[in-house]
Order: sequence, then C-alpha cells, then structure tokens
Amino acid sequence: MADAISPEIFHHLVGLAALELDSGESEYLRRELNNQLKAIRELEAIELDPATPIASHGVPYTADISQPPREDQAQPSGLADDILAQAPETEGRFIVVPDIHHTELE
Repeated sequence: MADAISPEIFHHLVGLAALELDSGESEYLRRELNNQLKAIRELEAIELDPATPIASHGVPYTADISQPPREDQAQPSGLADDILAQAPETEGRFIVVPDIHHTELE
C-alpha cells in the first residue's frame, strides 16, 4: 500500500507549518505520520456490533454523576494593551498577521 503522505505532500505541509527540517528529520516525521495513519486505518477496519453506541471516550458521563455546566461569564483581563504592545504590527486594535500564500495540491 502506498504511503498516504507522499514526500511532495509532506514538503508542502512542512512549508505551511514553516518548519525547518533536514532531510533525515523530514523522512523520519513523514514515516511516523504514515505509520499513525496506517494504525488509524487498522482501527477503522475493526468490525463492531451495530448496537454499540458511538462514544468519544470510555466513561459515560450521565447527569446523575456529572457536575452541571457552569454559566459562561466574560471577564476582561485588562491585558489587551500589554498584548498589543508586544505585537510587531498592529492596525487599530487588531494584530496584523502575514498573508500565507499557498498552492493547490494535485
């Protein structure tokens, strides 16, 4: 079975993440990612009883054993000016970030 992440796709992902990797590190990480994807495919291939409910974890959190959700409350931190002062470029009260150019993968 061919690798899901080819060297070309991996190189593109490394560029998007702005990582600096030598060829040994690149090949090691690409191989590890492909191994993880292979393990996920193997788990997906396990047949389950259709009556098995979908769960995101092994512990059912029912209302009788769970704390009620708390109300969300916005609390200003008072640090906005300090945070903005650290930004390399601002426009008004917004932080300016560089545009990330990309190309389409085929």
